Amino acid sequence: MKTRALLACLLAAAPAAVAAPCAGTVFLTIDTGHMEPAEAIADILDKHGVKATFFLANQPTKRGDGSLEPSWAPYWKRLVAAGHAFGSHTWRHWTFAGETAAGKIRYVKPGTTQGEVLDAAGLCAELKKPEEAFRAMTGRGFDGLWRAPGGRLPPDAVTYAKSCGYTHVGWTPAGFSGDELPSDRFPSDKLIERQLRDIKDGDILVWHLGIWSRQDPLWPHLDRLIGGLKAKGLCFARLTDDRRWMH
Repeated sequence: MKTRALLACLLAAAPAAVAAPCAGTVFLTIDTGHMEPAEAIADILDKHGVKATFFLANQPTKRGDGSLEPSWAPYWKRLVAAGHAFGSHTWRHWTFAGETAAGKIRYVKPGTTQGEVLDAAGLCAELKKPEEAFRAMTGRGFDGLWRAPGGRLPPDAVTYAKSCGYTHVGWTPAGFSGDELPSDRFPSDKLIERQLRDIKDGDILVWHLGIWSRQDPLWPHLDRLIGGLKAKGLCFARLTDDRRWMH
């Protein structure tokens, strides 16, 4: 695969940086996407010994299936064996578009106003379905965490999700990777330089397992980012390693 071949060249050219003594902790989180770089990103994490937190939705992939279909079981089993943490990113990866007067959540297809309204039970079902698929493939559930697609979060969604055991976790401004931004206006080198400059202790980083719209993928630069942050003295942890998120 071209993706794995590209990674092999990058890793060979850029050995892991020597880490400074730990002067702070950051949290790498990775949402599902079109999944083309999924194995290569797992290789980068393995190289650096980094444990991440993955947020899973059943998104269309470049293989023509869904990221939580049984065909992806070997990949998710690999991540479970590596000791990563996992949370829900909803099943359909639609957008929460606000609340109705009756206290229900508008849930719409991206880029449209078409969708449905969810009560507490409906929202919980949307969060639980990815976990059920993941458990069927790996024998393991999620870690009581979830992330709203696009970070759009009506207040009642937080309350409803907590009622069925899910705590919402977004990301911090410095931790926004920019991998969803157009590459002609936001070149990868500039995005990585900003993150290396701005990310500090306590930041939550957000990346994706493939973005359809970006022409120059950012993911190959994750290796450089991890090595650079480690060289600054920042250590990596899962969200589950921080008691703030484990309610």
